Amino acid sequence: MIVLGKSNDFGGRLRAATALCAIFGFGLSLGACTDFERFQVAGASSNMPALKPNKPAPATAATDREHERILSTYGGAYDDPKLEALITKTVDRLVAASDRPDLAYKVTILNSGAVNAFALPTGQLYVTRGLIALASDTSELSSVLSHEMAHVLAKHAAIREEQAKQAVTLARVVNEMGGDPDTNALALAKSKLTMASFSRQQEFEADNIGVNIAARANFDPYGAARFLTAMERNAALRAPRSALDPRSQDFLASHPATPERIQNAQASARQNASSDATERDRDIYLKAIDNLVYGEDPSEGFVRGRRFLHPKLGFTFQAPEDFTLDNTAQAVVGVREGGGEALRFDVVRVPSDQSLGDYLNSGWMENVDRNSTEAVTVNGFPAATATASGDQWQFRVYALRFGSDVYRFIFATKQKTAETDRAFRETVNSFRRLTLAEIQAARPLRIKIVTVQPGETVDTIARRMQGVDHPAERFRVLNGLDSRANIKPRDRVKIVVD
Repeated sequence: MIVLGKSNDFGGRLRAATALCAIFGFGLSLGACTDFERFQVAGASSNMPALKPNKPAPATAATDREHERILSTYGGAYDDPKLEALITKTVDRLVAASDRPDLAYKVTILNSGAVNAFALPTGQLYVTRGLIALASDTSELSSVLSHEMAHVLAKHAAIREEQAKQAVTLARVVNEMGGDPDTNALALAKSKLTMASFSRQQEFEADNIGVNIAARANFDPYGAARFLTAMERNAALRAPRSALDPRSQDFLASHPATPERIQNAQASARQNASSDATERDRDIYLKAIDNLVYGEDPSEGFVRGRRFLHPKLGFTFQAPEDFTLDNTAQAVVGVREGGGEALRFDVVRVPSDQSLGDYLNSGWMENVDRNSTEAVTVNGFPAATATASGDQWQFRVYALRFGSDVYRFIFATKQKTAETDRAFRETVNSFRRLTLAEIQAARPLRIKIVTVQPGETVDTIARRMQGVDHPAERFRVLNGLDSRANIKPRDRVKIVVD
């Protein structure tokens, strides 16, 4: 997502010697339940103490600001009356089955293709349309909503905020201690481990409450395990095989590995299973999500293969061969298969009286070779380029003025060659205005519910998918089918169409 009016200078000065994952990092601190973060529902261990739910915190100016920031980050609210009606009905069932049926929750559907869900302490719940598209039935969606309700009931957001403040204080004290660096590092490591364990405990507590609430509302308690499996498969399908893979975190990451959570979710479901708790409501769910926008909204720019298009702003470019592009909230990022090369594309404000060459050498990026700075023209647009170097990565940077904005291409490679420089140059030279016909033809992908006909197979029906990579694998993930599962005539399934 390209956000105008914001400077995406990586949060400060960019050091070319830093690791690539830090340079291209773009996560937001929303306490979000991302693919490998908070929403990883699991069953509670048998020795876990029961929680006494608390009343959500009252709304404040700070939470109102956070709400607006969430809407801005995630493309605003997604307006779909029939989907909103299904979610409202589901939440009402969950609230009635909870220990606090007197509490009210407000759910906002976010206009984002990301698979994400999170909650504010006030009872405001957020779920992206990307998550809704991935879920296969109402019981899976209910497992997400009940998990987030549990975080509100247990006041986890407030507790995490206090822990974060303590961590900042400890880091400052340790840094001021001086003395033996190994001792200081050990102190910080112990603190990090304590906070990671605390966060895991929060998740298990929320899992215990959430699975129990869903079962008491007569939803199939195994929906959590199924959806976690879908999340894991979805992330594996889209994640480049590189150092940017979010699953490459160390053991101090604040949440257990997904396979462990799936196993615990299954165990919790067995504990909460009953003859009444079996509802999946798949047909109702599929009817509600028919025609749901899938992936990126063209109003925020979108990826089609190696190509990025932004109809609203009127431009496009194409990444080098073997690159996988991802349109994130702060930038478009891309990684070559294997991870040896990467790119970042974003927008910054540069004063009209400052030359682009001066901007490249203004200090926002360190280790820039001033002698490499060169003024160029890209399809009629003024631009400048320069190189920078680090211990492991070499960088080629372009700044291009398009109207009142300046767009940056930042390319990184572990081994700079004439071929890599040519590929980077071709990508920049592919930047151009979209034609009126291209803008008018830019439509979002949508989920379409179809009935399997006699003789159709996964492969034949997947060929009807449009605008997605690995269509057969994507079809299986979207429909909760493992590698051995088949489809039968009259089955209702999801496909992606233009």
